[in-house]
Amino acid sequence: MNRTTTLLVSLFVAVALPVFAQTAPAKDPAATPGIDKRQAEQQKRIDQGVTSGSLTPKEAARLEKGQERVQKMEDKAKSDGTVTAKERARIQQAQNVQSRHVAKEKHDRQHDRNHDGKRDRPVRR
Repeated sequence: MNRTTTLLVSLFVAVALPVFAQTAPAKDPAATPGIDKRQAEQQKRIDQGVTSGSLTPKEAARLEKGQERVQKMEDKAKSDGTVTAKERARIQQAQNVQSRHVAKEKHDRQHDRNHDGKRDRPVRR
């Protein structure tokens, strides 16, 4: 090989080597972005219900406790470093139950629209 060819090959290797060395990061088997996003959305629904008065303080506390149970399930699933498909399914089922609880509590006839911490009496007509 002549000098020019050697120089071109060295330049190519110097430029191409870092490109080939970059590989996609391995997917974390304990990552749960979908579960985390849904937990955040559920929390936002509870907070909105408290703000609007459609949830009483007791209802909100009960729903918060349910959210904590789901979070504990997620933490336990992550503890061994891998969240299996079966564990994800159980967590998703628990989130489905929590979602129904939030909807049920937000749309019942108990309100705290004046935010005094007490249930408002239904308006009798």
